[in-house]
Amino acid sequence: MICAIMQPTYLPWIGYFDLIDTVDHFVFLDDAQVLKRSWGVRNRIIGQNGEAFLTVPLTGHSQIGENTFANTAIDPNPKWRKTHLATIRHTYGKAPYFSEVFPQIEELMSAEHATIGALNMAFIRSTAERLGIETPFNRSSQLEGAEGRKDDRLLAICRVIGADSYLAAQGSAGYIERDNEAGAFAGSGVALWYHNFAHPEYRQAGERFTSHMSIIDLLMNCGYASALEIIRSGRREKLTSAEMKKELA
Repeated sequence: MICAIMQPTYLPWIGYFDLIDTVDHFVFLDDAQVLKRSWGVRNRIIGQNGEAFLTVPLTGHSQIGENTFANTAIDPNPKWRKTHLATIRHTYGKAPYFSEVFPQIEELMSAEHATIGALNMAFIRSTAERLGIETPFNRSSQLEGAEGRKDDRLLAICRVIGADSYLAAQGSAGYIERDNEAGAFAGSGVALWYHNFAHPEYRQAGERFTSHMSIIDLLMNCGYASALEIIRSGRREKLTSAEMKKELA
């Protein structure tokens, strides 16, 4: 069984969903620290007037201490939710699939999730289901015996859920490979692979295509029915640790 482990980011880009679709089991790293101005609390959309950031305000948050996705509260003031909905409506109101996609986002915002982790995971799960992705989910905060830090923790999670292979996001290579090739996975019996994704182009507002927007952009322009096929078209053969190191060189 191959698994992936990722922080639950806000309205993720399409590569995040390809990672989910590629593996047999997906674990939200929801007890990881959440930082302000990170992808955990914000993302981008794009329309005729250019890019716009959507940022979730947090309460009781500092840059010091264990502010995790699981315990960091969202600002209860409904103003930011209304602002996000208004920005999305203004950006995509004339998009081909606005009427299909916008109700899902309204439902997400009206649910008033208490923590940033709950909000993000609700969107990711709901979107994956609508796309037809059947990968089961779990949360690291609910796994017993998965101790450690960084790649040691990732390996421990793999062992707890019974995975014999781990598919890592390329952004994690810097700390996994920091001391030795494959890091904690070397000689562990759990194979390490890196997700390899070439962002596909699709119909988008504006003269030039801009990649790495929130998946909302793909959904608004192409709809749920064709979105997964477009996402899968960007999938490439996964990389070994040695191949990943060459990419980083």
